[in-house]
Amino acid sequence: MKKIILFATAILMAGCGFLQNSTSSNTSSTAANTQTTATTTNTGANTAVSAGQGAGNALLALYNQYKADGNKFNYKNTQNILNTVTLVANCEGLKDNYKDKTYLSEFGKGMISSSLGLVTQDNVTTVTNSLVEMVKSNETVQNATATAQNTANTAASYASTAATYASSLSSILSAFSGK
Repeated sequence: MKKIILFATAILMAGCGFLQNSTSSNTSSTAANTQTTATTTNTGANTAVSAGQGAGNALLALYNQYKADGNKFNYKNTQNILNTVTLVANCEGLKDNYKDKTYLSEFGKGMISSSLGLVTQDNVTTVTNSLVEMVKSNETVQNATATAQNTANTAASYASTAATYASSLSSILSAFSGK
């Protein structure tokens, strides 16, 4: 039961991040519109770097546990579940921006800077592409988050989300075996 509560809490916390919306004011001035566009672009880059850093931290934690468990991803481990939720929450922006080279580049920079050498310039594209495919291919996270926000009682049924990601994560984590 304790694990279920922790997982529900993690999903709720991740869900709150999904609900943040950026807004910009509409003005009739061309100069004001140009300034707004520049600010939005800078904010988007900062968001991508921040998300990449969060993803890099989560990948590092998952990899360290993967190695500790004998090169196996234990999807029943509470910390792995929490780190998976954190990883997916930080990769959520990849779903909408996977064709945006600037977003991907900034996201990659964030992963490189926070993963302590696990994600490098040599493997960042492969890791990012794997994460894009992981979050694009599984809408369960979105459904789990929405459901968990409505009621924590149903979060237990989404513990299988980590199991769903086990294959993708094992593939990503095994790619770092030379570290």
